[in-house]
Amino acid sequence: MTPATPRTGPATLEERVAGALVGAAVGDALGGPVEGYSPDQIAERHGGRIHGIVGPWNGDAWRTARPIAPYHKGDGHVTDDTLMTHALVRVYATVRDHLDAYAVAEHLVPDLMTNPRWVPELEAEALPLQRIFLAEKWLVARIHYGHVDPREAGTGNIVNCGAAMYMAPVGLVNAANPAAAYAEALDVAGAHQSSYGREAAGVFAAAVAAACAPGATPESVVETCLALAKDGTRAAIEAVSEEASRHTDTESALTPLRAAVAPFDTVGPDYRAPSLGARRPSRLHAIEELPVALGMLLAAGGDYRHAVLGSVNYGRDCDSIATMAGALAGALGSPVPEEWAKTVAEASRLDLWEPAATLTAVTREVFARDVERRRAHERAFDGIGGAECSA
Repeated sequence: MTPATPRTGPATLEERVAGALVGAAVGDALGGPVEGYSPDQIAERHGGRIHGIVGPWNGDAWRTARPIAPYHKGDGHVTDDTLMTHALVRVYATVRDHLDAYAVAEHLVPDLMTNPRWVPELEAEALPLQRIFLAEKWLVARIHYGHVDPREAGTGNIVNCGAAMYMAPVGLVNAANPAAAYAEALDVAGAHQSSYGREAAGVFAAAVAAACAPGATPESVVETCLALAKDGTRAAIEAVSEEASRHTDTESALTPLRAAVAPFDTVGPDYRAPSLGARRPSRLHAIEELPVALGMLLAAGGDYRHAVLGSVNYGRDCDSIATMAGALAGALGSPVPEEWAKTVAEASRLDLWEPAATLTAVTREVFARDVERRRAHERAFDGIGGAECSA
């Protein structure tokens, strides 16, 4: 498929789904080559802020340079964020209804283990399992080999953004219904994460659903997140969004947003050398990625280019931050730069628009089923005298 033509009116469902999924993939690809570094290190390496797609951090030595080898991060290659997002879309395409933890066990896990696909960072056909991070490999170890109840399989995993980073499809299937997206994502993510990692997955899905609503703004998205989020995740989003509201550009927000989220982040100041208390369950803490993505969305005024570039130049886990910020800005209707989308699609050898078309069709089918289920409930409730007369 080819990119959608430029939008001239309010964003339709098709445009919001495409904006979110293509926007997430492009953000992922832009952030990949500078993941793990600080804003100062990024500026030194690239002679200033990043303004688009860049090459590997170590240039032609990417095949052997640690700690990145053997992954070709950069040059428009998507990372595991996009691989997992597209894998979840395939599960929806198979089930064609709402998902739960058992759908992860029955469909997502076998897909990761048995179906070779083109992996851009490896420049080869490989099982997705061979590329995904340890926190995602946990899905296979616990569910396939450990035979753990899928609803509880996430318990014991390192608590990180691994589940949240690919939850945009859940928000899109529940477009304009954030509470439903939150509940579904919590169920799905139970197979993968616990504590604030699972909570972030639910809140991110809700944010994407909220961004799809008519008239949605960055502020309304954040308000929805605050209404649903619990514990440290809510506190972190509140602190970061309050700081972001003081900025009208992402450049001035880089250092303040990190300071705002730092009290809730367990990793610590050195991203590549986590503290001993890092990534453990807690009601007081939060993943860093989601609050910062929301902060960038606010500081950028919902503009896709600025929200994603702010996320990329923030550093640390910036591919996931840019994935989330890109999904939200795209769902709000801010156009993804066509030159970036084409370059990422060609470099990654992926059709970025096909998953969006597939998920749009599934979303309509699920909505129709939801309407019928709701009507059946209304009839049953009325049949037992539950409905009061309106007279």
